[in-house]
Amino acid sequence: MNLQSLLQESHRRSLEQDTRRQFITRCATGLGAMFLAGQNTSNTFGSNKRDASNPFSQLAPHFPGTAKRVIYLHMIGAPSQLELFDYKPDLKRLDGQPCPQSFLEGKNFAFIQGTPNMLGPQFPFKQRGASGAWVSDRLPHFAQVVDDVSFIKTLQTDQFNHGPAQLMVHSGQPRIGYPSIGSWVTWGMGTENADLPGFVVLLSGGRIPRVGKALWGSGFLPSVYQGVQCRSHGDPVLNVSNPKGMTRDLRRQALDTIKNLNQQTHDEFGDPETLTRIAQYEMAFRMQMAVPDAMDIEKEPESIHKLYGTEPGKESFANNCLLARRLVERGVRYIQLFDWGWDSHGAASSEALNGGFQDKCREMDKPMAALITDLKRRGLLEDTLVVWSGEFGRTPMRENRGGTNERKFVGRDHNPGAFTAWMAGGGVKPGISYGETDEVGYSPAINPVPMEDFHATMLQLLGFEHKKLNVPFQGLDQRLTGIKDAKVIRELIA
Repeated sequence: MNLQSLLQESHRRSLEQDTRRQFITRCATGLGAMFLAGQNTSNTFGSNKRDASNPFSQLAPHFPGTAKRVIYLHMIGAPSQLELFDYKPDLKRLDGQPCPQSFLEGKNFAFIQGTPNMLGPQFPFKQRGASGAWVSDRLPHFAQVVDDVSFIKTLQTDQFNHGPAQLMVHSGQPRIGYPSIGSWVTWGMGTENADLPGFVVLLSGGRIPRVGKALWGSGFLPSVYQGVQCRSHGDPVLNVSNPKGMTRDLRRQALDTIKNLNQQTHDEFGDPETLTRIAQYEMAFRMQMAVPDAMDIEKEPESIHKLYGTEPGKESFANNCLLARRLVERGVRYIQLFDWGWDSHGAASSEALNGGFQDKCREMDKPMAALITDLKRRGLLEDTLVVWSGEFGRTPMRENRGGTNERKFVGRDHNPGAFTAWMAGGGVKPGISYGETDEVGYSPAINPVPMEDFHATMLQLLGFEHKKLNVPFQGLDQRLTGIKDAKVIRELIA
């Protein structure tokens, strides 16, 4: 008896053992799940229809976008905008004075207790470039490229704890289970290179983000659109190499057999996740050849290593910035960099503005400036959107954990009310600053930017009408921008 006959016989026997109640229950659940799966994972997008066997085939967005790909730089822990980009001379004058009670009433803080003192900027600022953008002296290399950057000074979130706030930035929701931006984009556009993942994640700083892989998960979209975590040292992807004794030809034969079995299962039950599984196996096979080459930064000339400050073989933000450039060159649609270590509470030297924060600035400054410079030289910046942010801002008050303002290390607490992000390339109007915070950098004075407006603007640059990029799930047409009204910030678009 062949394998197919064995499978059919096994299925027949399992059905014979079901009671009518079990069959109806299982059937109803199965039909409902299949219906929802079919609704949620539709391969139709706009006027295009994607081949179900090729989930990464390219589709045209709603209209011609100015950005074809994205590099998102997220500084995990939320760097202080008041020490980097949002210069407040009045805050310097108020340094050491008790915080007004109006700043504290009705606010949630992670660690501030009682009445903290105001805390002035810890580093000198200077206006840079033709745009006159204020930049801290902690970022001398970035100061040279500010005319290519557009700042958003009044980004807001409604989450003041790291995990939910990070989810808000990348999925538009503070809860696990929703697609990340990278998943939405690769689902909507596909990828330009079938041999590499459409959505790649690179980590540095020695730790994974607090909510882990949920930040690059696909949620209710097919799992083939989730981010693929790559490493800047060792094997670029775990298990990318064949085990000892397994040749590439043997691997191909094994995959062909598994593909046939999965195809039979799909033909019988119609679960779109089965096609996803086939596509992922095929992608993994192709990645064995393409990924090692794409991730090998040792092939870069010495001038490029000097520009970025890279050290091949190590895990670093600098290496990941260079990898991001190599990946966009090869047609990867969305590259997400996470750099851990920016939570500057001042509880210890490693997380103090007068300690570890300065080390992190040195690690970040040169590579992110080099990334903009390198993309621009190669003609890639004009259609590559580069985004930088944390998950929220920091308070203009000094964190007084334990109720004391007299501490060796200096830090600031979480502030979801206003923080700075910047964009470059991809059709962004360069050399401008949108929004302005109050005299101490605590809240927006003009042009607040809710997270949904930030997301709507990113999608607009990529060619998406944010309301139309949606999937029916749990009774709603789910979208990255959620159910609230969102607007595109036209002033940011060239």
